[in-house]
Amino acid sequence: MRLILAFLFALIATPLAAQTALPPAPYADRQLADPAQEHKAKALMETIRCLTCQSQSIADSNASMAGDMRSQIRERIMAGEQPEAIRAWLIARYGDWVSYEPTAAPILWPLWGAPLLLLGLGLLLLRGRIKRKARS
Repeated sequence: MRLILAFLFALIATPLAAQTALPPAPYADRQLADPAQEHKAKALMETIRCLTCQSQSIADSNASMAGDMRSQIRERIMAGEQPEAIRAWLIARYGDWVSYEPTAAPILWPLWGAPLLLLGLGLLLLRGRIKRKARS
């Protein structure tokens, strides 16, 4: 009976001893030694969306995934990679949504043109209404 109780206790206690999170990434919260490289990394981090928070950049987020992304960016900058190449890598890995900077892909042209078209239509309607008012 004691053996069964010890086994059941071990089954219950095992998850309590498990580690719930991995250690933080090495450069998640540690700045680079070269100020120019750190400036490049920081500028890039402010334009990358946190995949966990979704409303913050990875520079502002405390999520562990944002810390991993900050560390990856800093490590790649230290290796001599350019910020635009890192952005392209992140977009290829996580999709266009990860970047706060909009793209000018041809598929998005209607999205860019719609506000201008609606503004022009509104001005035409306003002009017609003003002319009708002036006639009456």
